[in-house]
Amino acid sequence: MNKRNPFGAKLNFNTGVVEMIHGAGGKASSQLIDQLFVAAFDNDMLNEHSDQAKITLPEGQVVMATDSHVITPLFFSGGNIGSLAIHGTVNDVSMSGATPLYVSAGFILEEGYPLKDLKLIVESMAEAAREAGVAVVAGDTKVVEKGKADGVFINTTGVGVITNGVDLSVNKIQPGDKVLISGSMGDHGVCIMSKRANIGFESNLESDSASLNWLVSDMLSQVPGIKYMRDPTRGGVSAILNEIAYQCGVGIRLEEDQLPIKEAVRSGCELLGLDPLYVANEGKLIAFCPAEFADQLVDTMRQHPLGKDAAIIGEVIEDENGFVQLQTSFGGSRVVDWINGEQLPRIC
Repeated sequence: MNKRNPFGAKLNFNTGVVEMIHGAGGKASSQLIDQLFVAAFDNDMLNEHSDQAKITLPEGQVVMATDSHVITPLFFSGGNIGSLAIHGTVNDVSMSGATPLYVSAGFILEEGYPLKDLKLIVESMAEAAREAGVAVVAGDTKVVEKGKADGVFINTTGVGVITNGVDLSVNKIQPGDKVLISGSMGDHGVCIMSKRANIGFESNLESDSASLNWLVSDMLSQVPGIKYMRDPTRGGVSAILNEIAYQCGVGIRLEEDQLPIKEAVRSGCELLGLDPLYVANEGKLIAFCPAEFADQLVDTMRQHPLGKDAAIIGEVIEDENGFVQLQTSFGGSRVVDWINGEQLPRIC
């Protein structure tokens, strides 16, 4: 039996815009949800149109992560706020060793935002979810007056399960462990900087925004000695390593010659007076493992497309002060301290 269509004409995704009525909870809200979000994310749980999703979880530890995305510009080389929202949340869940399964998505839309651009964002988000093997199962949409937001803000929450006995913990890190990174540093941050109208330089660099769960799966299945992982987003590699050194009461020594940095990132940072160690990434991870597993781990990472430039970049050392140090290519050393302030707001 064919369902009655209560909406009349379909939404005009060519010339239409977001209106306040789309957030009012009535017919227009249902039309936007049905013809855009449900159509893009399409799964049985979402198709129930309930205020919650009934999800099935395998046995194991449940992992949950939430994130809000306010990046500007909304579209950039290598992605947009929609794909970024999925990548960021999938990665946060994956760093625990969990398999990400489900995502919820909350949208705050500005009155007057073009529906064609919103459709591109949602479709990109749906494609990123399919590639990561996760389902977007619940959501919410709000509309605020023109001038009260900046186009689109997205909040996502991810749920995953640790089912394979993996037990990653920052408290396992100790002197002698090696520090690895899955690829080049600072790609996302420099890409976004180059797209800002007030920054004043151009680059053909693409963001590294990507879901890392399949890379993580390969790493954990082939190298059981991994102790801990983090994705170095805001504040870059420096922020993550300083947090870990402080929490564990150890020092970390990096080797400048081993840091994978693309020439476009290096040039952009020199132009702006920045250090690539402090620049955000959205598709890289930092891993800690015992020295005897480091070569095997880096080889495993390099066999995956998202880890082809993986490198061993340093080691954990004894240091009650918890300093992160960089051994320079000139034979000296300097402290890589906590970032003070915000290099670039709204990077993710």
